[in-house]
Amino acid sequence: MTDTIFALSSGAPPAAIAVLRLSGPQAGEALAALSGRLPEPRRASYRTLRVPRGTELDRALVLWFPGPATATGEDLAELHLHGGRAVVAAVEAALASMPGLRPAVPGEFTRRAFANGRIDLAEAEGLADLLAAETELQRRSAIAMAGGTFSTQVEGWRAAVLSASAAVEAVLDFGEEDDVADLPDDFMPRLEGLVRELAAWLSRPRAETLRDGFRVVLAGPPNAGKSTLFNALVEDEAAITAPLAGTTRDVLTRSVAITGVPFVFADTAGLRDQTQDEIEAIGIDRARAALERADLVLWLGYEGQGPHGSWEIAAQIDRGGRGKRAARHAVSAMTGEGLDGLRRDMVETARQAMPRPGDAALNARQHGLLADAMQALRDGMEERDPLLVAECLRRTRLSFDALIGRAATEDMLDTLFGRFCIGK
Repeated sequence: MTDTIFALSSGAPPAAIAVLRLSGPQAGEALAALSGRLPEPRRASYRTLRVPRGTELDRALVLWFPGPATATGEDLAELHLHGGRAVVAAVEAALASMPGLRPAVPGEFTRRAFANGRIDLAEAEGLADLLAAETELQRRSAIAMAGGTFSTQVEGWRAAVLSASAAVEAVLDFGEEDDVADLPDDFMPRLEGLVRELAAWLSRPRAETLRDGFRVVLAGPPNAGKSTLFNALVEDEAAITAPLAGTTRDVLTRSVAITGVPFVFADTAGLRDQTQDEIEAIGIDRARAALERADLVLWLGYEGQGPHGSWEIAAQIDRGGRGKRAARHAVSAMTGEGLDGLRRDMVETARQAMPRPGDAALNARQHGLLADAMQALRDGMEERDPLLVAECLRRTRLSFDALIGRAATEDMLDTLFGRFCIGK
């Protein structure tokens, strides 16, 4: 990371203000070349920016942050420009003409912060989720992860395992017999307590449901009113509706937020055992696959014929509907009757399946590593040979190290930081 990078960190122009950020060993030199001299650290200064030959570029606020106590751990500078396209382009061209400076790639500022120890991997993942957050629940969960809630917990677990490892090493070095009976009396209870803590975290709702949305699939036979109800729930004429059976040929999805809870609604082809239409048959196969991925199925077909756990919905009640003695909800997508109650019920159900507001939620990578750590601890508790116990504790530490980025592959880092925008 010997290059100095620069990128627009604010929204795309035109805008009232454009924030252009520089990070690297030549950030101060570049700032001085444009503004005449370095300003006082961490105080905004009003300067006229010029190219080396004297042509004026803009009049802007400039800030200078000498490293390593910066967001990236390097020398950092910011130019708060007027937000016109021509202004931004001219300043970027001036920076690009300076030796040792180049445009940043997506996520490179955050990756430098990680490489320089300003944030760990779990915090970086939380920051990526924060940038992508579209609902209040997503924002609060991402802030908890980005703020280090989970990282602090992992460091505590790691310290406990290191302490346990030290006790095992003492037995190996000084014990008279190679048996775990020589370990302290509280050794196994401490490991049991740690396993319980990991199990509690693993039982929490996962981040994927919060990030991607609670998936609700509308299913039933042809002409059951699925597409009409789908349009009503997403409040858009997204699906084509017609009295002709087989109108819906594929799975149509829409993401919406209801009272701050993210949902993904899926309209599916009408389910029936036989069809002469090859395209409709493909749609039916895709509909069945969608049912398997659903968090909730709204069944609009005949009572008792839906998937296990699905909600019985009596649809089209304005037209007589499908008679259901045990319908969870009776609705009319045309008149709106019953829709508010259905929405409230879905929101409450989705909330139960999602992390509580402000709780850090584990993604698939974190969940897998934490499960590996717990299994290694359980393996260690079943061993009698201190050498094997020590190996199990080492495996546990490796999982914790991977969680916070002490051990990470370049491919995984490329994938993570590629989620960020160029100026972050």
